[in-house]
Amino acid sequence: MVTAADNDKAESGGIFAPLKHSLFRNMWFSNTISNAGSLIQTVAAAWIMTSISTADHVALVQTASFLPMALFALPAGAIADIYDRRKVQLLFFFLSLVAASLMMLVSMLGLITPWILLGLCFFVGTGGALSAPARGASIAELVPKALIPQAVALNNISYNLARSVGPAIGGLIVVAFGATTAFAVNAISFIPMLESLRRWKREPETSRLPAEKLLRSINSGVRYVLNMQPVRRAISRVFVLCLIGAALPSLMPLIAKDLLGGNASTFGLLLGAFGVGAVCGILVLHPMRAKIGNENTLRVCTSVVAASILGLAFSRSLVVDFIILMCAGMAWMMITTTISVLVQLFVPRWVMGRAIATSSAAITLGVAIGSWLWGIVARDYGLVLAFEVAAAGLILSLVIGLIFPVADRTESTELDEPLSNDPDVKLAISGRSGPISIELHYRIPEDKAREFYRLMREQQKVRSRNGAYAWSLSRDIADPEHWSERFSCPTWNDYLRLRIRRTVEDTQIHRRASSMHMGLEPIKVLRWLDRPAGSVRWSDDAPDRGDEGLNIHG
Repeated sequence: MVTAADNDKAESGGIFAPLKHSLFRNMWFSNTISNAGSLIQTVAAAWIMTSISTADHVALVQTASFLPMALFALPAGAIADIYDRRKVQLLFFFLSLVAASLMMLVSMLGLITPWILLGLCFFVGTGGALSAPARGASIAELVPKALIPQAVALNNISYNLARSVGPAIGGLIVVAFGATTAFAVNAISFIPMLESLRRWKREPETSRLPAEKLLRSINSGVRYVLNMQPVRRAISRVFVLCLIGAALPSLMPLIAKDLLGGNASTFGLLLGAFGVGAVCGILVLHPMRAKIGNENTLRVCTSVVAASILGLAFSRSLVVDFIILMCAGMAWMMITTTISVLVQLFVPRWVMGRAIATSSAAITLGVAIGSWLWGIVARDYGLVLAFEVAAAGLILSLVIGLIFPVADRTESTELDEPLSNDPDVKLAISGRSGPISIELHYRIPEDKAREFYRLMREQQKVRSRNGAYAWSLSRDIADPEHWSERFSCPTWNDYLRLRIRRTVEDTQIHRRASSMHMGLEPIKVLRWLDRPAGSVRWSDDAPDRGDEGLNIHG
């Protein structure tokens, strides 16, 4: 566990600085081995599909592998924020081990058909999808806060480093020993990660309040993302880019088979070139983002991917394709990592797993849907036309960046210190009592009315993403200096959670509003229990549901 003292001493450092921390280093190397095994399996599955089915089924291998993340990312993110992230990863990596072993067994028995193969790819991908948010959200526990951008980049590069060697090894294994051996290697690759997680002595996080239920937690995460404009824009952008750009990874087996006339080893080399480029991209990403910003980085990388896809459509040379795919891999990694870094810097720890899950869902849903669509286009109109249309689509997507550019940020979002004063409660209620309505009464000079109104619109976003609903702002007709802010929370516990979820930036907005308040009396805060039937005894002999009172700290 990284302590506050570590954070104070930490400096930004180079891109490889997080590897100096043993916990992160062990996890990173183990995860890279696991990623390599998964890519060996991908090569084996994709190449088997090219020999037993058509182009649309070949592309569906990519869909089956990525669809679990799209379907399960949000529940997985909620689980990562509710439960111990170490135990969550242990459970779901073990699930991946079981699924990979089952794929090996089915292959050994000669039972592989197109739909069985797709189902097994989905099953293996499910374990990875359920563990990914917990793995991503654990980064801040493994390195100092100053190193989070580099750690996120290294975490993303783990997959691409594995892709630089895993596919080539996978192709050789398939050619020399068959797909069953490749599937066995994938199963074994999960063991180092399980051992690293077993050794991690994670310090449990404590909370004054009980954990949210799963559905409520998912709702909280989605609400936060929808009300945080920089994150919302980034996730929408990466979905569009992955939807269009999915033509490249999903149809790569057909480049090897139809355009180059190669075999599984050729496909492995192409994937390896893509991975080598991504690994090289880590040396470029950090200085590029610092120099030209996130939006310009996305524009440059999108253009490079588009040019690469177009070049692959007309190339018939393995050497040329290798160079093109290195450039494409570098650009693709920089796109996804830029979005991942942006998301992790803009959200606080309490919702980190769900925010990462939402981002991952956008990426994988885009790839899953895009792979299916491009597979149909390639089947009906040919591989070259599919690549030409995809390249044109990526260039057109640059217009989105002109209208809705993504934001820049260099420091992670910090939660503010917990409020020291607990609400004054004399009514016997429990944590489940609600809805709760909150009113704040301000006195604002008339010459500051417009400034206050604009500030309160920002306050609305803060309240909404932290758990409030039905926010409103009113002004007294008879007394124009009198303003009233009102919002509701589903239960008393939800209101208490809202109070401890304020970030430093949120507090600054509140203080600016407070500084406009005039008069000797402080801002008046009223808290109401709506529909208070449970707090009323209808007769003297009726049991009082609130006899136990409220434990604010429980």
